[in-house]
Parts: sequence; C-alpha cells; structure tokens
Amino acid sequence: MDQTLYSNFLKCGAVCTDTRKIIPGSLFFALKGPHFNANAFAEEALTKGAHFAVIDEREYQKDKRFILVDDALESLQQLARLHRDQLKIPVIGLTGSNGKTTSKELVNAVLSKKFKTYATQGNLNNHIGVPLTILSIDSSIEIAIIEMGANHVGEIESLCGICKPTHGFITNIGKAHIGEFGGFENIIKGKTELYKHLKTTRGIVFINSQNPILIARAVDFIAPIFYPGQSDFYFCELIDADPFVRVTTEDGQEIATQLTGGYNFENIAVALCLGKYFEVDASLANEAIALYKPGNMRSQIIRKETNTIILDAYNANPTSMEAAISNLSNIDAKNKVAILGDMYELGGEAEIEHKKIGQFLRAAKINEAYVCGDLMRAAKVENELIHYFSTKKELVEALKAHPISDATILIKASRGIGLETIVDVL
Repeated sequence: MDQTLYSNFLKCGAVCTDTRKIIPGSLFFALKGPHFNANAFAEEALTKGAHFAVIDEREYQKDKRFILVDDALESLQQLARLHRDQLKIPVIGLTGSNGKTTSKELVNAVLSKKFKTYATQGNLNNHIGVPLTILSIDSSIEIAIIEMGANHVGEIESLCGICKPTHGFITNIGKAHIGEFGGFENIIKGKTELYKHLKTTRGIVFINSQNPILIARAVDFIAPIFYPGQSDFYFCELIDADPFVRVTTEDGQEIATQLTGGYNFENIAVALCLGKYFEVDASLANEAIALYKPGNMRSQIIRKETNTIILDAYNANPTSMEAAISNLSNIDAKNKVAILGDMYELGGEAEIEHKKIGQFLRAAKINEAYVCGDLMRAAKVENELIHYFSTKKELVEALKAHPISDATILIKASRGIGLETIVDVL
C-alpha cells in the first residue's frame, strides 16, 4: 500500500463509493460491478465535494486529484488493512447463518453503556462493506463490532484478514446460502474460518454451549468463553416469547424485551455475555437489552386494526423459516396465520427445502398458511389449510377479497420477493 494514499485518507477523514452520498472532503473510490463502472463517475464525485478520486482506468485521470491504482477495490481493502493496524482496540468479529445483525446491534447497545463503540452500519458486511466499516473508525473509538457475511468458502477468512478481530463469535450455523456454499459441510467450514483466525492470533472466542456444532469446533482454543449454560461464564434463561422475549439474567433480574421469537434468546445471551466480559455494569447491560427495539423488517411487531403482524421479511433460509414458524406455533393466540414467500440462494436444494417447509407447516399449530412464489409451489403439500399463490399479485388479490382479521400473522420470505408490502393489505 502506497503510504501517500494513506496520508490522503487521513487528510480526508472519510471514504465514499457512491456519488449520491458524497461527504465533502472525502476520498472517493471508483469501484466496479456487474452493471456499473464508477470510474465514469469519478469526476462527478469531485464536483460534488470529494477531495480525491481513486480510479483504476487511466483514461479517466485528468489531474492530480485523480489517484490511479491497479485495482480500486484491492486498494480500498489494502487501505483498510493498513488503517486496522493502527487501531489498538478490541475488535469483535461476528458471523453466522442467522441473527448476525440483531446480535451486532444488541452487543453494540450493551457495550456502548461503558465504551465509545462503532459497529457495522446496516448490512455492510461483505468485501466492500467491511473495509468501509474499518475506515470509518477513528481514534476516539474504544471497541469495534464488525459483522461479516459470506456465501462461499474462504470469504470469512478474507474478511478476517481485513478487520483482524481480537474477539469473536458465530451466532449459529444453518442453511443460509447453501446453494452458493455447495452443501452444509461447506457452510460449517466457511463460517468457522473465524474460529481458525482467532486460534491463530490467540484471540478470545465466545461460544454458545448449547450449540453442538459450535462446541465441536471449540477444541484447542486459547480462551473460549461459553454462554449461556448454568456452569458457563455467563448464564441466563429464556422465560417465554409470547410474543416478546423475556429472559432471566444470571443476577436474577427479568428483562422484558421488545424482540419477538425464542430464537432471539441466543442473540440476547451473547450480548449479555460480552457485557460481562468487558465489565459493563449488569444493570446497564440489562437496560440496554430491554430498550433495544428491532427495525428493518427483522421480527418487528406491527399492530394493524385487529391484527398483530410479525414482520420478519428481511431475509429467509430454511433454518430461520422453521424457527419463525415454530415461534408462531408456540404463541398463545386463537388465530395464527403464516404468510411465507420463496427462500432464495438454495441452489439444487431449493425444491426439497421448500417441500420440508410445507411439511413443517402441516405439523405446526397454526390455523392457516399462505405460500407465495415459484419455489414455494413445493410447499403446497396435501393440506387444505395451506393456500398457494404463484405471484405476490395473486396473493394480494386473495387477501383483499378475503381479509384476515383478529389474527397473529407471520410474514417471512427472502428479501428479493418484497413480501413486506403485504402489510398494506392486512
């Protein structure tokens, strides 16, 4: 990495990759994608206030404000690595199949009660988002929480090489992106690259003692911290999730959260565990969990007329779909309805996994299910309570013709189907 580029970054203090969101005085990186070439927008970025533009095509270089490199993305990642080396703070890395963002936000909420923290913004958890996150950390930050996503083996290893976590945890291992990974064993291999990194660097690993897959890979770590079993470093218990999660902490306090779904208990437990490890006052940690309110279609509760809607339509995979259906099944309500859409990125496993969801629905304690999308056709098992619609438009028309009332309704699907718009007709 050219030290001149790092010096320019320090002068600018901010990095941008989108001309629609230029920060005055920033360093703009002209990245490429399947359908765009930001080199063509470098001049626009400078016009809008960027101080320098990093480009990788000579034809766009017009003056000294244009910094020519071999590969803009690689330069962005190298710059992040160099900046990370200057940060002498704990960096908590996390990954997993489900619950990454909720866990990240809960950990941030707890640790921010004592420290000045910085956490991954939104879903910037890939080969571009992680470098941008690292480059957003300034000298005032005391702890960073970095979310890492992956859809193939080797990706977590690469992201660890950029953010270099000192501490870390895996939320769980399920069937997200099973098509891209090429099977469940490859998902395990890919996610546990975080463990391998922390073992090599003698980092601290936080492991859920109730998860046999994760426990099996906890061997030989320098200092694994377990949660939430009674004999572990941190202990807490799930009271219920009807619909909101309530837990008892190890100091005997009850926390009434604003999170739905028993599956969120593990996300709460790891946040409280890290709070204890970093010596956050227990009462403040408990308060942070109680006050946290989910957003962005992740287990949101919406009250609309006579219906209670559980909107969990940010994403879906077989593991999270079954967990959401189980949660609905366990809620004490007279009329329980599931509205489900396609699960993407399952590759050759798509038909069998959607068929399993249909079988799971048939066994669940719910009153009705509406399934939507080409893939969900496989979920239409022989059951008069499961109604199939090939398109979202057909589903909307059916709901308008026969409105649902006095019900607790789960809405869940992969983000691409946009099933959150169903809320408008309920």
